[in-house]
Amino acid sequence: MKKKKKRNQKELDKISCGSAETFPTQLNVEDYFKCPVWFADAPRFVDDLNTASDPYIEVAKKNLKKDISKRNKKFGDRGDMGHVFHSNSLIGDPSFLQLQNYIGATAHNLLIEMGFDLTNYSVFTTEMWVQEFAKKGGGHHTLHTHWNGHISGFYFLKASEKTSRPIFEDPRAGNMMNLLPQKDSKKITYASHQINYEVKPGRMIFFPSYMPHMYTVDMGYEPFRFIHWNCQAIPKGVLNYERTSNR
Repeated sequence: MKKKKKRNQKELDKISCGSAETFPTQLNVEDYFKCPVWFADAPRFVDDLNTASDPYIEVAKKNLKKDISKRNKKFGDRGDMGHVFHSNSLIGDPSFLQLQNYIGATAHNLLIEMGFDLTNYSVFTTEMWVQEFAKKGGGHHTLHTHWNGHISGFYFLKASEKTSRPIFEDPRAGNMMNLLPQKDSKKITYASHQINYEVKPGRMIFFPSYMPHMYTVDMGYEPFRFIHWNCQAIPKGVLNYERTSNR
């Protein structure tokens, strides 16, 4: 077998970026396929929504009490460590109606802002629930997306720099398959594949439902509670069919 001739640096430069000086020094750049995340602070609703959420969280804790006791009896007492207390639906509860209406209207506006034509669609808040992480710590969410939805979001009721926080991950599978090491992971650049948000009571975050997201493991230093929701744009033709078929 004939031995390949080793290229010197000058030859390598001709086929690599080293030859870039012969081309234009300034390139135009345009950003496409952006993934938006919107946030705002509205702390004035926190107290009322915490009070309204308390009974839901109590029911969620009651529902898991037997499982937690069974685990602790079998493996050793760790209290509620590792659990996430998930309420049933908040939709239709008058105490959350103002938030529900705001979420639906805002999701509609955000989809239009993104460039979608909603002429033949109506946007509904299809799911809304409250969650609280375990007092003993260990609560978390693994990476996931929300199916059959278009805009999702959070409203934080109990949170601080000592609690869990949401992390969003690049939804482009092709990019994730070919990632190179980041030069500086503390900076947000084209090389970033994750971003996290600081949380506090009253902070509200909206994002496209296709964005993978997760929650870091909560250490149990302080209470962590938030409302989560999903919104869906439903064709008006489907809604009209439902109305006429139910007559």
